[in-house]
Amino acid sequence: MNFPAALFPSELLLICNGFMALLLLCAAVRVPWRRLDGATLGAFGGATVLLAAMWQLQTGLQPGLSFHLLGAAILTLLMDMELALLALGLMLALLAAAGRLSWPALGLNFCVSLLPPVLLVTALLRMARRRLPANLFVYVFVNAFLGGGLSLLLAAMCGMLLLLDWGIYDWAHLVDNALPFYGLLAWSEAFSSGLLLSILVVYRPQWVRTFDDAHYLKASY
Repeated sequence: MNFPAALFPSELLLICNGFMALLLLCAAVRVPWRRLDGATLGAFGGATVLLAAMWQLQTGLQPGLSFHLLGAAILTLLMDMELALLALGLMLALLAAAGRLSWPALGLNFCVSLLPPVLLVTALLRMARRRLPANLFVYVFVNAFLGGGLSLLLAAMCGMLLLLDWGIYDWAHLVDNALPFYGLLAWSEAFSSGLLLSILVVYRPQWVRTFDDAHYLKASY
């Protein structure tokens, strides 16, 4: 989940950086900035810094194979898709400024490790709203717990396929040295996402843009 620029051709890095810049520009245009309150902006800044600190706690002895919690599901549920993408892009920039990521590889890390999980959690949230009962358990278990675990597995598979496609590692090496650890991390990601969102919707529901009291609580009574 931390891909060094030296492993990949400059053309690929340039394409990914351009796509990331275009996507973040579109997200910034779609955000209703004038309607955002102080709680939302505070959660945006705080969550970005905390996630950058969490990404510092990573392990991995081989280039391109690092293991850490992702946090994309939590940010997506806290802020919705557009703000989450902006926060994740800012988080990568903070890590690059701290020397933990290479600047040329920001777009590649964004497109492979962060964009797919955000899209997955967004799709899962919309599916749950349309087809599942509107109650707190569904929101926490399906969107936070299940979405958190699946988002990390998706990011891991995208990263492994990238490394495999460019011939950096073979499949046997990835299965033996990466897949088991990502499976364990997926459980940790699911548990931490579910626990944190459970606490927030009870004590600070105004920080969670995708949670609506009228939809999830009143419908339960």
